[in-house]
Amino acid sequence: MKIPESPKLNLNQLRSAKRQAVNLAGAEFIKITPLLLENSLPLLIQTTVEGVNLVAWAASNRELIATQLLKHGGILFRNFHLKGYQEFEQFISTVTGELLEYRDRSSPRSAVEGKIYTSTDYPANQSIFLHSENSYAASWPLKIFFYCVTPAHQGGETPIADTRKLFQRIDSKIRDRFIQKRVMYVRNFGDGFGLPWQTVFQTTNSAEVEAFCRSNGIEFEWKEGDRLRTRSCRQAVATHPQTGEQIWFNHAAFFHVSTLEANIREALLAEFAEENLPHNTYYGDGSPIEADILDEIRAAYQQEMVVFPWQAGDILMLDNMLTAHGRMPFVGPRKVVVGMAEQFISQDI
Repeated sequence: MKIPESPKLNLNQLRSAKRQAVNLAGAEFIKITPLLLENSLPLLIQTTVEGVNLVAWAASNRELIATQLLKHGGILFRNFHLKGYQEFEQFISTVTGELLEYRDRSSPRSAVEGKIYTSTDYPANQSIFLHSENSYAASWPLKIFFYCVTPAHQGGETPIADTRKLFQRIDSKIRDRFIQKRVMYVRNFGDGFGLPWQTVFQTTNSAEVEAFCRSNGIEFEWKEGDRLRTRSCRQAVATHPQTGEQIWFNHAAFFHVSTLEANIREALLAEFAEENLPHNTYYGDGSPIEADILDEIRAAYQQEMVVFPWQAGDILMLDNMLTAHGRMPFVGPRKVVVGMAEQFISQDI
């Protein structure tokens, strides 16, 4: 039986309506507002009553979600009380389709269940600089989802930033230079620091690594002792495939050694020559990126950063190209898991 659209709907019916097409947008028990008065990112969609099933609501409101995501860049779903990782995965597949495996990795993650991963397994006292997932790669997810199972006692926020505003904020001369020169990423694996190549490429077969590199525009060089160095040139500015907007989309600052916390940077530079650092960035022609330009890029991220505290059960859905994300240091137990979907393959390899 299809439940009619009416302000007098029986709430018990709605709670159990997991498979019926019910348009709940605008109903009195769904509230849609900006989370922060001073910023449209993220949009907050929350329930005002207990028991509304997020998967069922999302199935009936895909167009609303898609439209608002493109407008705002991120949506925070609150008070829906998902029943674990499987329901989180169901929600992702409902609004975007099949989830993606985490390939061509740059940060340590652990598989939780299915294609759901820990957000990043860095020590709690470290921050993670803002970035768009896999913007250094030849393909990336268009959507990324975070599910807060346990918020930290203190800190642990997932800061976000609008990449459209980043593009506008960064000086046009700097943008033009990066558009012309692009970004080169140099990565070294197997030197005892950072992820091993077996984890990054999810294989122990060197021939498979080489095939992946060739098909993804990555130069590779095997070094003594089963070590690997790769180089790849990618875009610094991209065009969003749906909105047509230009965005700041790269890991130029994220991967640069100068962005690391001082004690980590000093330890790495004492241990490795620059060409052997776990990762570093250059202009696409191999020339160094000037320190003052990197400072300006980092300042732009800082100025556009939006921070809000997690609540248990929160789900943050981001357009990965329109919104960058990071992580603040934290105290106490924290569990935030992530899922990714909608692979986009760059034509610029």
